[in-house]
Amino acid sequence: MKNLLFASLVSLVVSQHAISSNSIMVIANTQDASIEPTRQEIRNLFMGSVLSYDLKAITLPPENRARVLFNTKVVGLTESRIQSYWAQMRFSGRKTQPKELASEVLVIEYLQTHPGTVSYVSADAEIPNDLTILFQIN
Repeated sequence: MKNLLFASLVSLVVSQHAISSNSIMVIANTQDASIEPTRQEIRNLFMGSVLSYDLKAITLPPENRARVLFNTKVVGLTESRIQSYWAQMRFSGRKTQPKELASEVLVIEYLQTHPGTVSYVSADAEIPNDLTILFQIN
């Protein structure tokens, strides 16, 4: 009985971790906590479109798990398709690719010191009180 209870508890903890590791949050340094962008608006923001929100997108490197999840769940494109898109935009001079930072820690630090910036991080990341969670994707 004790073994069954222990196994159930371990299974619950592992499954909760798996769920949170597949979730991401879109966070921003903004004074307007009432911003509630849709998934499409977030996608457009990170793909270089101008929105009514005055926010500048910051991304993580391609090998980062949060970026892979973001590309899959929000952008809806593979990394190679996104890189191809940005190569076309650079060549034509139409759009500028978002700034890329090496880690979630650096992204959070950057957002804290740069008002009007937005990025995504793992749902289990520690978010400082001065940043706003705009969207959560499970």
